[in-house]
Amino acid sequence: MRIPLLDKLTGKISRKAGWFSVCTSSRGVCFCEVKRGGEKPLVQSCQFFPLPSVTAEALEKLRKESSLGNQQVTTLLTPGEYQMSVVEAPNVPAEELKTAIRWRIKDAIDYPVDEAVVDVLTIPVGRYGSEQPQSIYAIAARNTVIRARAELFQDADISLAAIDIPEMAQRNIAALFEREGRALALLAFDHTGGLLTFTSGGELYLSRRMEITVGQLQDANESARSRYLERVELELQRSMDYFDRQFSHLSVSRVLVAVPPEAGLEQHLVASTGLPVEVLDLAQGLDISLVPELADRSFAAHLLPALGAALRQEVVAP
Repeated sequence: MRIPLLDKLTGKISRKAGWFSVCTSSRGVCFCEVKRGGEKPLVQSCQFFPLPSVTAEALEKLRKESSLGNQQVTTLLTPGEYQMSVVEAPNVPAEELKTAIRWRIKDAIDYPVDEAVVDVLTIPVGRYGSEQPQSIYAIAARNTVIRARAELFQDADISLAAIDIPEMAQRNIAALFEREGRALALLAFDHTGGLLTFTSGGELYLSRRMEITVGQLQDANESARSRYLERVELELQRSMDYFDRQFSHLSVSRVLVAVPPEAGLEQHLVASTGLPVEVLDLAQGLDISLVPELADRSFAAHLLPALGAALRQEVVAP
């Protein structure tokens, strides 16, 4: 069974109704289902099931108890299971691109490139072209990681159609809140850390990881929490400056943040940076009437990656 990492180059636009995401972590499993076709994508279900460890037996039990039927199923790798790097696009035919990229990243990964699954994502250039070389995101994961994930789902009797990464899931969320001709920055935090993405026209232009967890942003020690907030502020400013230099044809309309309110992140960023910072309100881009819990910022921040995975629009080419 061929499992792609990314949806842009390994899939095609779907005419089907939607996807069902089953996302595992060290804390449990998230199940999310989204249907498209209406004015807004409809969130059919979005649940988290805490588990001490995710086994095939536990996953199969949840499958039997859920609404999962014959839907297309996708899952996400966790940040430590893959590497993502920017490389200059080689001047080769499209069918040779992945092979060429494999050799470009062989020194950037800590295992033999022959043991890697490699996928690519082209970074868009300016509307009228650019004098800068075309860049590409190269994504690499160990064969053993991909195989283990596929076998876990197979043993749970779940037909897995695609394996994605959180950056693409967050792109799917951001696409619902973009303004035409402008870029959107989306900054989200969970127990694995922070993820900042810059998107426009449904395309991912830039992503940055922050080694700061949602728990640290809610630290009861005011001094420690202030230090974490200042680190986020610095990383955001640096990323904004970099984006402005690399993609000068695009201006950022606003920065959306997805984090529990206790962190006080949006207030801090507005006061310290002067940027147009707003809280991510999922109801503005999604129909959450069937899952009203998504109006709760803490719940939404926790389920955001799985929700983004379920917003996938591509299907795996036969």
